[in-house]
Amino acid sequence: MYLDPKEKQEIFAKHGKSATDTGNTEGQIALFTYRIEHLTEHLKANHKDFNTERSLVKLVGKRRSLLDYLMKKDILRYRAIVKELGLRK
Repeated sequence: MYLDPKEKQEIFAKHGKSATDTGNTEGQIALFTYRIEHLTEHLKANHKDFNTERSLVKLVGKRRSLLDYLMKKDILRYRAIVKELGLRK
C-alpha cells in the first residue's frame, strides 16, 4: 500500500491542526495532493489504465472544490497552502 497510516498522520500533522484532525481543509488538500502525485506517477508508466485516470480526474476535482471553499472562507490560509504545496491554478 502506498499510503500507510503513519504517513497519513505525518501529512495531517504537518498541514493540519494536529495528526488526528483529519477533517481540516488544509490537511485534506495535502492528502489529495499526495494521492494525485502518486496516481500521476502510476499513469506515466501505465498510460492505458483508464480507471486510474478517472480516479485522478475525480481527485483533482475534489481538491479544486476544497481550494475554492478555502479561498472563499479565508484567502490567507488559501494562499499559504497553495504556496506550501506548490500548486497553481
